Amino acid sequence: MRVECQECQKRPATVYFKRVINGEKKEVRVCEVCAQEKGYMQSQDQGSSLHDLLTGLFNFDSYPFGAHVADTKQTKELQCPNCKLTFSTFKEMGKFGCATCYETFSESLSPILRRVHAGNTTHAGKIPKRTGGNIQKKRKLEEYRNQMKKLIEQEAFEEAAVLRDKIKALETDEAVKRGESEG
Repeated sequence: MRVECQECQKRPATVYFKRVINGEKKEVRVCEVCAQEKGYMQSQDQGSSLHDLLTGLFNFDSYPFGAHVADTKQTKELQCPNCKLTFSTFKEMGKFGCATCYETFSESLSPILRRVHAGNTTHAGKIPKRTGGNIQKKRKLEEYRNQMKKLIEQEAFEEAAVLRDKIKALETDEAVKRGESEG
């Protein structure tokens, strides 16, 4: 079955992608001509390299966190203890030398990750529909426990009790599904 371009309705759709606007996913199916006209993709003569992309991401002067990075730059430059890669070399190359680099440069990477991932520094990823229920429950339990700790620290005991009950309900539901029983 041939899928037509959503823009011109004349040519076959060859470019497929999902746009997320205000948290709402929308699937877009357009032909290559319309994709270039609408700015969904660049033509090959306009292509930018990975180096250009990384240079833009690491352009700290134009970013609000630039002052923080500039302060660390004035002190001794960070260097990975394992592979001896410096942060400035990483910025030029665009890749790390080893796994230890992630830990070594983590403080300098946080602003970059926030910039690239719209404020998120924790990878969420996609959750499989079939087996993802457990993962979602574990994340929800962890979220509830963290919120409950904060509420207890703030001495908001009634709100913390509500979360405690939600945690118990989730844990009980999980135990029932596994076939366990209490007492």
